[in-house]
Amino acid sequence: MSNQKLFNVAVVGATGAVGEQIIRLLAERDFPVNELKLLSSARSAGTKKKFKDREITIEEATPESFKGIDIALFSAGGDISRKLVPHAVEQGAVCIDNTSAFRMDPETPLVVPEVNIDKISEHKGVIANPNCSTIQMVAALKPLYDRYGISRIIVSTYQAVSGAGAKAIQEMERQSKEVLEGREANPDILPVSSLPVKHQIAFNAIPQIDKFTENGFTYEEMKMIDETKKIMSDATLEVTATCVRIPVVYGHSESVYVELKEDFEVADVKSLLAEAPGIELVDSPEEQLYPLATDAAGKLETFVGRVRRDLSNPRALNMWIVSDNLLKGAAWNAVQIAEYIAIEQKEV
Repeated sequence: MSNQKLFNVAVVGATGAVGEQIIRLLAERDFPVNELKLLSSARSAGTKKKFKDREITIEEATPESFKGIDIALFSAGGDISRKLVPHAVEQGAVCIDNTSAFRMDPETPLVVPEVNIDKISEHKGVIANPNCSTIQMVAALKPLYDRYGISRIIVSTYQAVSGAGAKAIQEMERQSKEVLEGREANPDILPVSSLPVKHQIAFNAIPQIDKFTENGFTYEEMKMIDETKKIMSDATLEVTATCVRIPVVYGHSESVYVELKEDFEVADVKSLLAEAPGIELVDSPEEQLYPLATDAAGKLETFVGRVRRDLSNPRALNMWIVSDNLLKGAAWNAVQIAEYIAIEQKEV
């Protein structure tokens, strides 16, 4: 009879939106936890969180926090990861990092389990979680890439304010109330950048996520471009992105145009998607059924619909991809990686 190995797990950023989802998923998925260490900033240290039938006191994250830890899940910002991940690795932990700190490091696997689970075995102590928008797109495109090949991807995103944090959600709710009451909406948070200029998000669309780079694209857009090529292990892929923040709380939506290398039948593409791991096909135009952010919120799957052949290019497809940005886009992807590690280290 096999006995499941138990793991000492640390969650860094335990009081943040993604950290809270990670803790919830570890409990709901019955992850084989021996000790769970919840780490956060000094400001949150001393507060308590429930995990199953335990009450755990949150500790301040320091370089010494990782002694005896097997798996550390980081979601506290790139600066914290850059500072603490090397210490965690040095102390023997496998780090699953949800920030951009290590994503493009050539030594660090960038993993979406439905796409490139085999890359996990190449880690040298750190496994990176991709950007939320990248994750759902590559999960949906992987079966098409394997069957037909892909030459070009053009994506426009419609991203939820939760991707910018709890304060952005509060700002959207406050501004919505102000506008509906006929008052002026005062923006303080969005877009998140070092510049003082801010824009109203309520009843609006802001075509900027993160700061602009010298080439006119934002860092969010460049993440999608560069990460897609790395995850697919294909530097020849032509990828371009426009990322937009919209007044939705949870769930990123994407309009994706993809050029395939081989001929296809739309019905075959839909069948591939319907059978793909982690993908839910919702595509019934005659019934007005297609993926919606409100339906995807709280779900682990990536939803795909509006699949149709492009009218100007017979080898191109258009599709609509939606997923919960805090779950598949962050916490769930990280926990999936942790589950794979646990299975691989299962004791017999």
